[in-house]
Order: sequence, then C-alpha cells, then structure tokens
Amino acid sequence: MVLKKKKEIQVDAFILECQELETLRSFADAEDQNLASLLLHCVQLSDGIHQIYSMKQIVTLLKKMDRNSACSPMIKCCLDIIGVMYFSLGAKNPLKKMLASSLNGLPEQLTTEAVHSFVRCLKEELKTTDLCLYRKVMDNLASCMENFSLGKASINNLFKEVLQFLQKSVLEIQEENRQLSGNSIVETRLMHDLLMAIKVSMMLLQKVQENFQGSLWRKPGSLVWQSMCGLLKSFTNFLMNEGLLPTVQTTSGLAVILFTKTMFEPVEKLPCLVSDLLLRSVKCASVPEWFVSSCECLCTEELSDSVLLSLCHGALAMLEWKNGSMSENGEKLLLDIALVLLSLASRLKESNMAVSLSRILAIWTNSALDVLESSSQNLKSSLNGNSNTTGKLLEYVYTHWEHPLDAVRHQAKLIFKNILRIHQATLKGSVVKSGPFFSMLTESLLSLEWHVKGKYASLGCLVECVGVENILTVDRTIPAQILDVMGDQSLAPYASDLLETMFINHKSHLISAFQKNIWINHWHDTWVSPLLLILCEGNPDQTTYVIDYYLPKLLKCSPDSLSYMIKILQASADANIGSCNTRGALGALMACLRTARAHGHLQFREIVRDDLLSIGCVKQGLVHQHNQVRVDALGLLCETHRSTEILTMEEMQLIQFFITYNLNSQSPAVRQQICSLLKKLFCRIQESSQVLYKLEQSKTKQELIKESAKWDHFATLQQYKDFMSSICDKLFEALFPGSSHPTRFSSLTILGSIAEIFSAPEGQTQAVFRLAQEIDPTRVQMLIQCFASTFEEVKVLAFELLMKLYDRLDLQDFENLHLLFQAAMDLSISTKPYDCVTASYLLNFLIHHKGLLNVCLKNQQVADTFQIDEDMSASTMEKNTLAVIKYLLSNLEREIFQAEKSLLQAAASFPMYGRVHCITGALQQLPLNNLTLMTEWRQMVTKLILMSYRLSSVVSPIVQSSSPEGLIPMDNDSETAGRLQMILHEIQPRDTNDYFTQAKILKEHHRVDFAKLTDDEPVENVCTEIRGKEGQTCDVTAQMVLVCCWRSMKEISLLLGMLCKLLPLQTVSESSDGLIAVEQVKDIGDYFKHHLLQSRHRGAFELAYTGFVMLTEILSRCTNESLRTLPQQWLYNVLEEIKSCDPSSKLCATRRSAGIPFYIQALLASEPKNKTNLLKMTMNELVSLAVPVNESLNIIPQVHALNILRALFRDTRFGENIIPYIADGIQAAVLGFTSPVWAVRNSSTLLFSTLITRIFGVKRGKDENSKKNRMTGREFFSRFPTLYPFLLQQLEVVARTMDSETGELKLHPSLFLLLLILGKLYPSPMDGTYSALSMAPFVPFIMRCGHSPVYRSREMAGRALVPFVMINQIPHTVQSLLAGLPECTNPCIRQNSVHGMLLQVFHLLGSYLESKHRVNSDLQQGLVDIITCIKAKVWLAKRQNPCLVTRAAYLDVLVVLSDYLGKSRRKGIELFGFWEEISKVISASELMTGIYYFSAIPGFTQYLQSITKLIISVLSVAADPDFSNSSSPVAEQMMNSSSMVVHLLQSDFHEVRLPMLETVLLWWKQVNSKQATEEKMGPLSLLSDLEVILLRMAMKEKHPECFCKVLEILHCMDLRNVLPRTQDSIKMNPKEFLNWAMNIISASDSIKIQSIALKLASKLVTHLVQNCQEVMESEMRQWIQLVTSCCGDEEQTAIRLAAAEVLINITPLFLTNQKLILGLSSTLAMWKCVVLLLQSEELIVRDTAADVIRVAQSQSNICNKTEFAFRVVNASMALDLAFGILCELLQQWNQTSAGVPVLLEWLLGEDEQKKDLETTTLMEDDNLFNKGEVNFWAETLTNVRQLSKHLFLLIPATRLNLPDQGEFLRLARRASDQAKLVTQHLKELPPTPEFSKTVEFTRLAIQNERISTCLKILTLLELDDDACKNKENPEK
Repeated sequence: MVLKKKKEIQVDAFILECQELETLRSFADAEDQNLASLLLHCVQLSDGIHQIYSMKQIVTLLKKMDRNSACSPMIKCCLDIIGVMYFSLGAKNPLKKMLASSLNGLPEQLTTEAVHSFVRCLKEELKTTDLCLYRKVMDNLASCMENFSLGKASINNLFKEVLQFLQKSVLEIQEENRQLSGNSIVETRLMHDLLMAIKVSMMLLQKVQENFQGSLWRKPGSLVWQSMCGLLKSFTNFLMNEGLLPTVQTTSGLAVILFTKTMFEPVEKLPCLVSDLLLRSVKCASVPEWFVSSCECLCTEELSDSVLLSLCHGALAMLEWKNGSMSENGEKLLLDIALVLLSLASRLKESNMAVSLSRILAIWTNSALDVLESSSQNLKSSLNGNSNTTGKLLEYVYTHWEHPLDAVRHQAKLIFKNILRIHQATLKGSVVKSGPFFSMLTESLLSLEWHVKGKYASLGCLVECVGVENILTVDRTIPAQILDVMGDQSLAPYASDLLETMFINHKSHLISAFQKNIWINHWHDTWVSPLLLILCEGNPDQTTYVIDYYLPKLLKCSPDSLSYMIKILQASADANIGSCNTRGALGALMACLRTARAHGHLQFREIVRDDLLSIGCVKQGLVHQHNQVRVDALGLLCETHRSTEILTMEEMQLIQFFITYNLNSQSPAVRQQICSLLKKLFCRIQESSQVLYKLEQSKTKQELIKESAKWDHFATLQQYKDFMSSICDKLFEALFPGSSHPTRFSSLTILGSIAEIFSAPEGQTQAVFRLAQEIDPTRVQMLIQCFASTFEEVKVLAFELLMKLYDRLDLQDFENLHLLFQAAMDLSISTKPYDCVTASYLLNFLIHHKGLLNVCLKNQQVADTFQIDEDMSASTMEKNTLAVIKYLLSNLEREIFQAEKSLLQAAASFPMYGRVHCITGALQQLPLNNLTLMTEWRQMVTKLILMSYRLSSVVSPIVQSSSPEGLIPMDNDSETAGRLQMILHEIQPRDTNDYFTQAKILKEHHRVDFAKLTDDEPVENVCTEIRGKEGQTCDVTAQMVLVCCWRSMKEISLLLGMLCKLLPLQTVSESSDGLIAVEQVKDIGDYFKHHLLQSRHRGAFELAYTGFVMLTEILSRCTNESLRTLPQQWLYNVLEEIKSCDPSSKLCATRRSAGIPFYIQALLASEPKNKTNLLKMTMNELVSLAVPVNESLNIIPQVHALNILRALFRDTRFGENIIPYIADGIQAAVLGFTSPVWAVRNSSTLLFSTLITRIFGVKRGKDENSKKNRMTGREFFSRFPTLYPFLLQQLEVVARTMDSETGELKLHPSLFLLLLILGKLYPSPMDGTYSALSMAPFVPFIMRCGHSPVYRSREMAGRALVPFVMINQIPHTVQSLLAGLPECTNPCIRQNSVHGMLLQVFHLLGSYLESKHRVNSDLQQGLVDIITCIKAKVWLAKRQNPCLVTRAAYLDVLVVLSDYLGKSRRKGIELFGFWEEISKVISASELMTGIYYFSAIPGFTQYLQSITKLIISVLSVAADPDFSNSSSPVAEQMMNSSSMVVHLLQSDFHEVRLPMLETVLLWWKQVNSKQATEEKMGPLSLLSDLEVILLRMAMKEKHPECFCKVLEILHCMDLRNVLPRTQDSIKMNPKEFLNWAMNIISASDSIKIQSIALKLASKLVTHLVQNCQEVMESEMRQWIQLVTSCCGDEEQTAIRLAAAEVLINITPLFLTNQKLILGLSSTLAMWKCVVLLLQSEELIVRDTAADVIRVAQSQSNICNKTEFAFRVVNASMALDLAFGILCELLQQWNQTSAGVPVLLEWLLGEDEQKKDLETTTLMEDDNLFNKGEVNFWAETLTNVRQLSKHLFLLIPATRLNLPDQGEFLRLARRASDQAKLVTQHLKELPPTPEFSKTVEFTRLAIQNERISTCLKILTLLELDDDACKNKENPEK
C-alpha cells in the first residue's frame, strides 16, 4: 500500500580524447548550430542523461541530411566520433542502447559511411592484446549483434577477424586461468570472461549467417574454417573439463552442438551423430576427419554424467525440432535423449546437477510436443500415456515432486503438465479429456494422502487438462477435503493454488452450460459454503490460512459472491458470535469484509452506509476474545486498496477504542500484526494528508470562493492532527511503572512507526503531524527508564525511538548527565549479566550528548591520555565514543590487574565482561570507515586487542578445563578434594592468593575501593572473605566464577570479531588509511583457533565461533592474498591434526568435540557459494574417517569425524550442497553403532538423529504415525540410491541373528537404527513396479526381525513392515502370517516369534482398514478371508495359550476388527461366526470367570487392558441400535450389557476399571451433548442405574486416576438422580456428601482430583441452594474459602482454570442475582476472584474468566450502559466491564456505602504492599540470572485506573450517613500514613533509582499512584476529617 520512491538513474558520461576533440572543434561553426557543434557540446557535458537527450537531437539531425551532405568531411568526422563513443561505452550504459536504437533508422546514403566508421573502430578494438580488455571487446561484439544493423554489418565485414579474435581470446583466457589456479577472485573473473567468449561465438553463428552461404568457407585452407575448427576444439575441451564453472561447461555443450550443426554435412545424418555421441557408439571411420580432430575426446573417451547432460541440453536447444525438420533420425534422437536423461536421473544427486537435469527434461517435453505436431505414428505410440518412456517420466515426477529444491519441484510440475499434453497430442482429435490414462491418473492422484505436496500441483494440471467436472464426478467432497488440510501452513499455499485452478475452471464450465442464476448457486454450494463453515467453526490456524490464501482468490474470481457471503453471515452473526477458539459468524464476517476492502471490492463508508456491519459490531470485533477476530477487525479499519483514502471520524474513534484494550497482547504474532496494520494506517494518514495539501495548493480562485470545500479539507487535517496526538498520549501513558512487556513492546513499536512515517523529509514544508512536538522532558525520562527493562527488545525500541527524536531532546542538565553516566558505569560491573546490556544502551544514548566529554575528562587517567580539543573537526559522537572507550579501558585494565591476583574477587565484585560489552556496543554505532582521529583510533585498537589477550589469559584456564562447571572446592570429602586437585593442577589458574588450594567455606571481605588504586600501587592480598554490597556474608559460588569467565570470553570474541569485520584494513604498515594491520588480523585468527580448539565450556566456544565467523567472512573477501588463503590453510591443518592421532594434541575428544565442529563450520561457511571445493574435500575426508576401513586402535579421529559431520549436517547454510553426503552419513552412523567403544556409539547416535531430521524434516507433531515427517520408499531410495543395497545388506545381517534355535538373546546393535529408518517410509500408490528399487526384498528380513527376543524390536519391526507391503498385497500377507502361527497341538511354541507375527498382523490390518487407497470391492472378500484365518487360530486368545503377552496381542487384533466392523456397520451371515467367536473368548476369559494370576506375571497388565478393550468395543457395537435391533450374535450375547459394565467397574484391577470408567465418561458426555438421543437409546441404555455403583466406588476407590474419573462422571451426571441415592448407598445425606467432596480438595495431592472435586462441590452447592431449604452456613463458608484460595497466584493453572469454570456456573445465582444470597462480603470476595483470574498470566485462565462477563451481561438485571452489549470479550475489556457491572450491582443491592470501602481497599492494595512498606530495603536474590518480577500480563496500575474510573462515576451516587463515615475515615487516615511512608522511601533511594534499584523504585511508584488515586476519591466523598483534606499528591 505504501508508495515506493523511484530510484534515481545515474548514467556515466562519455569523455572524448583531446585529439578528437580538436578535430571536432575545427568543424564547429560560430553559431553552434551545425552537427559538429552539437556533437562538441554533447561530448563536453558531464551528465550522462543530458548526453542522451543531446544525442537524440544529433541523430534526428543526421537523419535529415541529404545525399550531398552525407559525403562531407564533417559528417565523416562526426560518424567516426559516434563510432568511438559507441565502442567506448559500457555494455549496460543507457547511452549505448539509445545510440543503437537511434542509428538503426539512418537513411541509406549515410548508412554506408556509418558502417565504414564503425568498421574502423571495430578493427581497432580487435587489435587489443591486453587480456583485461578482452571482456570489453566481447561486450561490444555482443552489443553489435543485438538488434543493431550497423553493428551487424560491421561484424559481417570483419567476420574472419572477429573469429580469429575469439579463438585467440579463448586460448589466452584458458592459459591465464591455468597459471593463476588457486586465486579464486581472479579465477571467477576469468571464468565469466570465458563464458562471454563462448556466448559471443554462438551469437556470431546465429546472428551473422551471411558468411555461411556457399561452400568456400568449408575448404580446409579457409581461415574461417580453421578458426571454426579451433573454436570447436576449445569448446570440446571446456565441455570435458570438470574443473570449470558449471555454466561454462553447460554453455560449451550448446556451442559444440551449434558449431557441429553449422559445419556438418549432410544435415540429415546430424541426429545420428548426436545420438551416437550420447550412446557412446561413435565409429571414428564413419564421421568426418575434422570432427574427429576437433572432438576426439568426445568420440573416444568415457563421457561423464555432466558432459552427457550438457550434450543433451545442446541437442534440445540448438537443433530444429519444429515442422518435422528432423525426420525419422530426429525422432530416434528424441527418444535416445529421453533414455539418457532418465538414466542420469538415478545418478545425479548434487543440487545444481539435479536442477539442470529437471530443467532439461522439461525442455525435452516441450521439444516432444513440437515434434508431435508432424510426427510419425511410431513416435506417437512411443510417447502415449501407456508407453515405457511416459511411464518413466511419470516415475521421475512422482520421485521429485517433493524434492527439497523449489526449482526441481517446479520443473516436475511442468513435466507432468507436458506429459498430459503429449498424451493428448498422440491421440486422434484435438482435445481429449477422457480415457483410461486420464482415469488411471485421476484415481491414483485422488487416492494419495493430502499431505503429499506434489499431489496439489499435479491435480491442478489434470484439472486444466480434463476439466474439474471429471474430478468432482469421482468425489464431490474434494473442495471440503482440500480446505480441511489448510490448517497446515506448509500445505496451505499448495491447497489454495489447486482450489483456485479448480473453481476458475468450474466457473468457466458452468457459465458455458447454464444461465447465471442457476450456475452461480451451484458454484456457491461447491466453493463458498464449505468456506463459510470453516470460517465460523474451524480451528484458528485453519481459518487464518484460509483467509490469507483462499478468500482473496475466491473474491477475485467472483466479486459478486461477497454479497452472498455477507447475507449468509449477517443472518447468524448475532447468534454465533464466536469464542476464544472459534471466530463465529461475526468473526467470519469481519474476515470477509477485511479481505474485500483490502482488495478494493468495497470501502468503509459503504460498509457503514449499507449497514453491512454496525459500529457496535466492529467494536465487539475489536475486543473479541479470539485473537484473529480482533486483528481482522483492526485490518478492516487499516487496510485499504488505495493508500490515499481519507480516514473517517468513525474509523479514528474505533482505532482509539482498539488501542485502549489491545496493547497488552501476549502473542508475539498478534503484536506484530497489530503494529504492522497500524503502520499501514499511519502511512495512509500521511499520504492522504499530502493529497489534501496538494488539493489546497492547486485550487483555482473560483474554488477558493467555495468556503465549504476549503473548510472540509482543513477540518480533516485538524482531525488527523488531533487523532495522532491522542494516539501518542495513549501510547506514552502505556509506559507507566509496572506495565507489562507486551504493552511496552507494542507502545514503543507503534511510536517508532509514527516517528519514522511522520518525519519531515527534505523539501516538505507541510506535515500533518510530528511526533517531536509531543515530546517533553517527562516523556524523555520515560523512554530512558525503558533501558532498565529486563527485555532487550524493549531497550532496543526505546533507544531507536530516542535516536529518531534526538534533536528535540533536552539533556542540557549537566548534573543529570553525570548521574546517568555514573549509573551506566556502575551497571557495567554489576554481577547480574543483564545489567551490562542496560549500561551499553545508556552509554550509547549519552555518547550523542555534547557534554559527555567533560564528564569523561573528570577521570584523571583519561584526561592525561586524552589530548582532544573540543573544537577539533571530529564529530561529537566520535570524540565522545573515544573518550568513553578510554574511560572504560582504563578501569578495565585496573580490574584485570586485580583479577590476576584474585579471580574470585573479580567474579564477586567486578566481573569484567560488562566493560568489554560496553566497549563493543559503543564501537558498533560508530561509522568506523569514516573517522577523523585516525592516530588515536589506531592506538586505541592496538590497546583493545592487547587488553583482550590479557583478559583472555586470566579467564581462559577456567573455560578450557575439563570440568569448567564446578571449580570451587566446596566439599571436605577427601575423594572429591582429590579430584578437584587434579583439575586445578590441570588449569593452574592465575590467582595469587592461593584460594584454589584453600578452604571450603567462603566468607566475605570488603570490596576494594578502585578509586584509590593505581597501577603502581601494591594491593593487599585479597583473601577468601568477600563482602557484598550491604556488608552481608555470602559465598562466592562456582556459578559466579564460571559466568564471569565464559561471559568475558564471549565478549572478547565478539569484540575481536567486530574489529576485524568493521575496521578498515591497514594493508601497508606505514599506511594511514586503515585501523587494523594484517599481522593483527592474523594474530586474532590464531587466538580464535586456539580457543575454539581448546575451550571446554559450550558458552565460551559458541560465542568464540560467532566472532570467528565475522573474521572468516572478511578473509574470504579480502584482497590480500596472505589473508584470503588463511581459512584454507587452517582447515588443512586442523584436518591433519585430527587424522594424526598425536598424543600431544589438545583437541577435546569429549563434549561432542567441543569447539572443533564450530571451527570447521566457520571455515567452510566462509567459502563462496558458487565454489564448494573445500566442502567437498572436507566431507570426503570426514566420511573416510567416520567409516574406517580397518579397526584402528585409536578411535579419537572417528569420534571427531562423527561429531563434525553432525554439526555440518545441522548447518542450514550449506543448503543442498551437503545432501549428496547424507547417504554416507547414514552408513557411518549405522556402522558406528556397532563399535565396541561407547564414545563412537554415542557420536553415531547423535549423527543418526541429526540425519533423520535432515532427511524427513523437523518433527512438529506428537503423532508417531503421522506421515508428515515421512516419505515414500520410492522417493527415499531414489534420492539416496546407495542406501538401498546398504540397508538391505545390513538388514540381512541383522535378520540372521533373530532365528536362534536355542532362543538365546542375540541383539544386533544396528537393529534399532535400521527399523527406525525403515519405519519412516510409507507406501504410495504411485510407487509403480520399477524393479531396480523394489521394496519386496526387504519384506522377509523385516518379518524375521519380528522374531527378535527384544520386545521393543518386535514392535518396531511390526511398524516397519507396513510401508514395504503394497496396499493390495496386505490381505494376502496377513493371511500368510496368520497361517504361519502355530497350532495348539504344536509341541514347541516360540512365543517371541508368535508375538512378532501378531504385531505385524496388527499393524498391517490397522493400516489396511484405515487406508483410502484400497479398492472397496476387494475389501469384503479380503475381510472374510482374514476372519476365517483368525477364527482358525483363535486358541491363541484363550486359556489354551499360556503366554499372556501373545494372548493380549491376539486380542488387540480382534479389537481392530471389532472396531472397524462396528464403525462401518458391516453385516452379513459370514460375520456371525466372528461375533460368536469373540463372545466365546470374552465369556471364557479370566475377567468373567475369575482371575488367579498375580500382577508380577509377564504380560498380565497387557492382557487385562486388551481383554477390557475388546469387551468395551463389543459393548459399543451392542449399544448401536442397528445391531441391538438385529438378531446378530453380538446382540444375543450382550443383551445384558449394563451388567457387563457393572462387572468391569467392580473389578479388582485398576487396569480394567480405568478404561471402563473412561468409556462411561465418554458415553455420558455424548448423552449430555445430545449426540445420542433417547429415542435412539445408544449409550444411554448402558448407563442406567450406575449411580449407586459410582457412589460406592467414590468412597472406596484408592487408585488416583480411577478416583478422578469417578468424580468426573459424577460431575457429568444429573444430581437429581444422584443425591436421592446417597443415603442408601453410602450412608450420607446431601450435606455430608458436600462436605466429603470439599474435604477431598484439601486432602488430595493430585491437581486433577482437586480440580474436579472443586467443580463437583460447586455443582452440589448450587443444586442444594436452589433445591434445599436447610441452612448450610458452615458449608457455604468452607466452600467460599476453597474457591477464593483456588484463585491465588501461587496455585497451579488447572486449579485456577477449574475455579474460573466454577465462577462462570455460579454467576447467575450468586454474582449477579438481585438478592445477595452469599452476603455482601462473600459476594465481593467472589468478584475479587474474577478480577484476580482476569489478571492471570495464563491466557487460558483469563479467557475462561472472561466468560463470567459474558454470562453476567446476559442477565436481565444488568443494563448495558454502552451502545452495544459486549459479550465475547478479551481479558482487558472484561476487567473494565467487571468493575462496571460490580458498581452497577452495588447500586441495585443498595449497598454502595458498604461496598465502596471494600473497593477502595482493593484500590489501595494494602495486602499486596504490606510487606514492601514495612521494609526499607529489599534483599537481592543470590541467583545471578534472577531478573526480579518479570511481568508478562498483569498490570497493577491498569487495574487501579479501571477501578478508579468506575468509582469516580459511582461516588456521586453514594449517600453517606454519619454512621457510614467511620470506615471511610479509617481508610483515609491509613492512606495518608502510607503516602508519608512511600515518600520517605522514595527519598531514601540512591540517585537514578530506576537503574540502581529498579524493582524497589517501580513498586514505590505503583504504590504512590494507588495512594494518590484513593485519596482523590476519598476527597470527593467530603469526609469530615483532616486526613482527606490534604489534596496534595505524594512526591513522585
């Protein structure tokens, strides 16, 4: 929407040499009117654009010349100069292009002279011998041939010379490239020059064909022929040279074919020659001699894959395929090319080769279409849909349509589209839309799962080809199915594109078939109705993506559908307003209107005018509970199609309303959208205001008379100004003390947008608004205080905003400046790591202030070394930065000196990392390439580098130790002390006080006074006692020392990396142009190398890596040869050190090789993207180390290699270049897992995990069986073909260990990994029958793995088998597995094998019955056969089988079948036997006859769970009316189903009770939701008379989960049926039952039980109050106390959520009832609970509590004071409404005088602040990283301000009698006392308390406002007391 500024075009001007200038002057006339004068004027211009205009005039004059003038010397001179000008200009210069286009139209008489001039110039160009100028000559030759007749004629005249020049240049560039091998920058330039030479040679043959007429040029002695042969030979060499750039090799392939085509005779045999080349069957005797001599290597040598690919590309691109010009030989060549390309597809896996291949295959399909226009019938039969070639092409598409590269996926789509067109072209008739081929494709594609991305593009192509009706005929629900998958963002774009293709096609079809009123309804039913359903009820992600991707396309296709959508949604908007989870009709309407307005289909004025949406509805949308509805409502106001549309007053008011309640959004995504939309709105205000100003300026006198028009414009501009001012007021108000992080983030981001958009650009005099005008000192102070935030993003936003407004800031107060500077210095040595970040931002802000230099110079040491005059030319910022860094450095050097004596003292009192962080921060904002004080900065850089080394030497021993995490001796145990002594001996820390050899308890000592320290003064030996800030005794922890050390290392690394990255390099030692010398850079590199390879602490080497990356990026682009080659040298060295196994090596072999992988990552990432030689070399080395050929004694290199490989595979920067090594990585991991050494196995496991993620993607869901992170076997093995034989071989080895006759445990280590990776594959109907990668060989081995004695392995084998069995083969495989099960008479039964086979049956059967791919006609017969086999082996489920594990497995198979038959409601005589057998199994089971086992028996628990699942499954079937009304065995056997339920509920085993209770609960929920009506009975028939059983269970149940389920069921049941039975069943009356329920809450430790018990007790209370006359005072008191205690902040989320649900349910009866049933104090206590929950940090609790307001608003006695009844609102609005409703209720109850004091106590918050006011100081937390109270939502002052707003409205209605005043007077006195106490505490705080005592300062500021607000309200009551007559606010 925001208009982009046009870029200024800069054109280089042409400058003429002196001699030619003088010649031109000699022809110029005195009046400057002739051609020479104009040209002279032109060449003297310094602006290229002016030269273009001038040349246009000159060429126009030239064209008017007559024949006589054309021969004049002046004209010849001018044409010569124009020629010189043309050839001197760069190829991309617009002046050159203008000359070419203008000179094309010269008259004939001038053309000859012009050609002569251009030939002379070109001749001079071709004489060039300087290799560096060859590129310019070639660019000129290319320009001449590009639509330029003069240039083409010139080249035609010099054709031989041009050919000879090209031949010479190609040879010389090739030789130069060979000599300069290794210099990557020069090599790259030469490669591009070579590429240009090849392209120009090809252009010469294509564009200048006159020279190839006749046969003279073909003579062997001809110069043209010799040059052509020479070039062809060179191009062939380039083609065969794998070391050149891929583009050079590819272009050489084109050139070879083009030159051969030009030179070869007869032309008819050319396809045969190319075919022979590709098939490697060239016979030298049968081809011309010149071809053999030029292309000998092509004829005789083995051609690499890249050469074959280039030749195929050349043949397709350079040969003529249209109009039947290729004859039968051409058709054979076409098929041969396809054969070669498809064979290459299985071999080429490198990303660039895969892309090239896909692109060339797409070109092949286009060529095939061209040939088919006039081809033979043989070719048509060879290319139709059923042909072998087409089949292989389709397999290529199916394999590559989900390729990781976008380019390959796109080409796969094009290939598929062209395959369809090719098939159509092979059939008779112009357009064929049906047939077996299309039917097969449609069925195959539709049977695929919707998670397959390739399905969408292919279906789209199919729709375009055969029409959508043919697709919808197969399945009418396809649109709804596609919309369903749009909840996944990765699929949404694909799905929306397919839907767009389909509905556009459908619309076209319907328009041609029906009248409008008929077709539009049909179209709406198909495409719009499913959309509206999802918008109203879909999940949040789904609706969001549907709106973003689908809705705009739908409206674009059919704008008229908008009115239909609005009409439908308006009808249900009031009833279906949505919730926190669904948008409802109102949200859907908002989304539709927003999208329509954003795309220009309607305007806001139309929405209001036509009553499409009321203002009240928009307001409801702006505060809706659903995040996205709020965003859509805001988007409706902010997004417009026109960026200059005027804002209406209603829009402005609605935006203000929105900002009031929506700044505090916890969702980062929502905050981002809000800020983005408001930015669009501000852009619209800015642009529309500029339009209004321009309208005013452009008015005529007559218009100025019309005062009304003038007034309207100025009125609008004033409204804009007032609106923006009010917005800024609200945003600054939101920065109050204690405001949450989201509020501050939103406010500062929006203010930053305002400052950016409403800045005054140069030349703009009129601005509608400027933020700087709204800034005053108070607001500046607010922004500075934001630096104290614990969130860095808030600091960043505040700093950026201050920088945007810096010119308007008033910081002239020197004392304030000094205080802020001192605060920054104090924070820079704080032991809290986040304080140094605050110090850095504060210093960076102060650096811009002129007075800072004087503050710094107060430090004597800085003043002595700082010789800068304030009047020097350097900028204030540069001088201040230098002074600040000197100040920091002088302090830091003294601190390092102290740290060398006592590292503990440093860690506890002055951790040095803060100083370094501030130095880095100050340098980062300085323009280091544009400094004035170069000498001072050079000295400073040297000092900084030396300081870094010195500090590093102090702290590095800690982070490089083998145990950096704990170095302080804290234990007296002799063994521990011994280990510590070893570590300390290893690191030898630089600590002169012998601390590390001393005691375990650390006491404290006074902090050293650094002001008294100087470098030459001796410092006392600081002993082990260290004293804190307040003098209290505390221990220095290991964490403090470690944090000090690793953060210091981190900051040093970042500083050194930044110095290398930003500072200009001093190439010569005496040079004045740089700040950092080459030697210094090398030293820094050695420093990083040392620490990365030796640090043990992850934090240290990770941050060293960050700095090292900065260095390597600079080195790779450096012009200095010695620096540029450093990364390569370092890489070779470290690889050699890893391979050497040197015992003296300090490389860390533990901690995943510590920093070594980071070091190698940084070196490889610095390699240019187009060159991956180092990566290839490194990967080959690492793979060879990771898979050692022979077992080496030293396994350290293998461990390093595995760890480094893991890091490289995880690094996304290597992209697709690392994919070819994945198969090697998998092999290394699997083989490494078999190592006897633990370190190798551990590293192999980590590598394997990384590779699984790299191959299958990041796992985002919890569903183990989800197909999102899986791929088909075909795709997997096609992408990694070498894994096919490897995995098969490994699996065979593993399978051999499974069939031990003795049954002994032989667990192969690779089994788990193999089954894991095979289990990630899944079958696809597209897999075809391509035998090379058939999945069948894996099946027998996986089946044998199922015999493993390890339970987990058998389970994995069962899952892994599924993808390897085709869906139509599953029934047969299941039957064979069942047939292989033993008979009961077998003497020896191996239960492990039986179990493995049953698991395989279970998983195969589950997959088959869930699959959409199976043919339904086969299903019935398959099921019957499977059931027959199952019945034959049913003994395994009975007592005849002694093994409970296999019995359970067999029962699971029965459950799968039972569930399926029940859901599908399949009947038939053949199924009766199945139900009969199941009934027998159940009735004969121990569960029915009695259990005599103990739970210790293996499989007992499984058996109980399985038999219970089977009974429940059968019960569910029996409950179905369709079954119960039939005469099926299941109905007969289960006639008394309820007794079966009771039997299971009374079981002694919780494994039986729990699933039964879960099922009963599910049935009750179905009954309560009316899913099962009483007429149909259903589950209701099973639930009769369960009350007594459940009550007794509740009393006796000991198992917590079962007990919880019992309570849940009782809560679901109707208490009218439960309570009458309590006396008989459990001997309790209803009151006692209530007490029992409440006691559970106190007695239980389980959160779930407490939550459900609270809900049950509350339901009982409500029921008893409504239906029982008995008094229950004590019970009510206990219940109220329970509810209020459950709302506390310290409670778990589940408890608070339960309390919120309780409050919703009791709202009508207790909270909003006109009668005070609970009494005033208890009712207000309940309302306080609502307020507390609305301020909860958990979103789900707030959203639930907000429903209290929805229920309250719906009560008849609550009158809505707003114009619209808000119902579903967010927590911010709900809090405001809650206070409003409460004040209204107090008036209704006539309790204002009693209620207002309670509300004032809430306002005062005495309970919350009592502890804070009693203590003058707060103890600091010992935890280093404790940031104090981090606030993400609750804002005390928001609560205070909203409550006070309603109290101010309520007070005038409060009438106080004298007796009522006592409580108010007590409150007034208390508030007055607190005000004095707060004032006293504020005075006691140190200077700049917002930084030094942030938490205390914030708390006091909040309490200050609370007290002052309370006093103001009490003042309004006009109490007769002095305490409230003092109207002065406490000091702030």
